[in-house]
Amino acid sequence: MMKELKEILQTILKEKKGYLTFLTGAGISAESGLPTYRSIDGILIKGTKYHRPEEFGTYRYFSQNQEEVWQYNLFWKNMIEEAKPNAGHFAITEIEKLLGERFKLITQNVDGLHQRSGTRKVYEIHGSKQKVRCSKGCSEPFDFPENIQAKEYTEDLTPDDIDDLKCKKCGNWLRPHTLWFDESYNEKYYHFDTAYHIADNTDILFVVGTSGSTALPINIVETVKIRAKWIVLINPDNDTHFDYILRGSKTLCSIQESSSVALPQLKRIIEEILK
Repeated sequence: MMKELKEILQTILKEKKGYLTFLTGAGISAESGLPTYRSIDGILIKGTKYHRPEEFGTYRYFSQNQEEVWQYNLFWKNMIEEAKPNAGHFAITEIEKLLGERFKLITQNVDGLHQRSGTRKVYEIHGSKQKVRCSKGCSEPFDFPENIQAKEYTEDLTPDDIDDLKCKKCGNWLRPHTLWFDESYNEKYYHFDTAYHIADNTDILFVVGTSGSTALPINIVETVKIRAKWIVLINPDNDTHFDYILRGSKTLCSIQESSSVALPQLKRIIEEILK
């Protein structure tokens, strides 16, 4: 499969036209120790202490239970801080350097590991747990306040935590800068229009570590498929929704490997072609 992929890339890189786009999901960060959402030990299976995230991870729930939601998010903050970028993240960073303006990265991940590995241009279509914004919309997203510490899940918020998690402009609660289940994609926060523009101009799309369970990633893949451009699935599991909707496609390559194995190989192939 890598030999076939090299031949495809030789043609695409020679033409010097469209983007080489990466669409990444929770699978690439699983190798850094962060649970995926839909695996057997994932967030959607285990849920929270009392609820499944389809209920818990909503603006409606947050508006009634701000302290509980923040307690959970500070626990996630703890996991993210302990995680480190892996070989897959670093390979993407090196590919960005090789491809320059033709490189695009769209990620469903909210953990910031792509940025921590050195990737410069990242389109986070589900937001970022590294940022917060006013829950009533009076502020643009800004970096997580440094004085608010990560917590274990059983730790309660302190009065100082609660004060620091209130908007300094209007006094309402801050919220995580992430897309909740009862919210819609938009350009302002989640690069909705930009993602479609990238898909419309992509010559080869690498779909890495994502099963195809949310709307915008599915539409990105469908857009590239309709344009009869190449799609490369990189995932140890070959029974995802993307495998299903792309079955029989003449412009599909499937690499049944982990991202930490496949992406360094891909980086080396691109290096060889561009020498």
